[in-house]
Amino acid sequence: MFPLIRILCACVVLLAPAAFAQSDPLAGVGVVLMHGKGGRPSSNINGLASALKQQGAIVVTPSMAWAGSRGVVAAYDVTYEQALADVGAAVAQLRSQGARKIVVAGQSLGANAAIAYAARSPGGLAGVIALAPGHTPDRMRQPKIVQAVADARAAIAAGQGGARGSFPDSNQGQFAMVSGNTAAWYSYNDPNGTASMPKNAARLSLPFLYVVGTSDRIHEAGRGYIFARAKPNPKSRYVEVNAGHFDTPEAAKADVIAWLKTL
Repeated sequence: MFPLIRILCACVVLLAPAAFAQSDPLAGVGVVLMHGKGGRPSSNINGLASALKQQGAIVVTPSMAWAGSRGVVAAYDVTYEQALADVGAAVAQLRSQGARKIVVAGQSLGANAAIAYAARSPGGLAGVIALAPGHTPDRMRQPKIVQAVADARAAIAAGQGGARGSFPDSNQGQFAMVSGNTAAWYSYNDPNGTASMPKNAARLSLPFLYVVGTSDRIHEAGRGYIFARAKPNPKSRYVEVNAGHFDTPEAAKADVIAWLKTL
């Protein structure tokens, strides 16, 4: 009787770590998950954030400079480079909470920021995730915005980058006039600047998960526009999901979780 009890106790001890690992497969993984332009942490990335937490990941969803809750003007009161400092702060928060492997991720302009930050990261990241990447100043052909970029460049060269003005803005083909700081607006819309995803991707060597919906506008650009420019990594993946631009994070939950487990 007693030997049997000892055997059963030993089995419980051996199975306990396995059971914990199964219930929290992403324990120790930290994810910075950024919303898109005009969005907020409680919008279309919320379902993915919840799913990651259920798997044991530590998730931070910062309110970025382009959040709808801040008002559209706020996005152009700080430069894109300054906005990326919020990503660094979120990474530091994850480390303070015990995350051992940190991944930066985002949807739309948040994906753009994830790539931009990872390309400039001093090190220590485990990977980067781009979900329905958006904001493509290098592909902009709308005449009003092209002209406004040229005008802003000239104003900055003349020492007038700090002046406020009214600028054309685009979000998934929807155009509006916004006000803001000239240099800040230009930093988001310079085709050769910090927001250029092809240029940033070319600097990536980290594991890279690129997820795009088959109904998303950027899907037509294919692998070559962003994903294929990154340095080859055996853990990098290009994934297509049956979704549009805004519902890609929800459609990609299983793919994101599976990929994070490979890290």
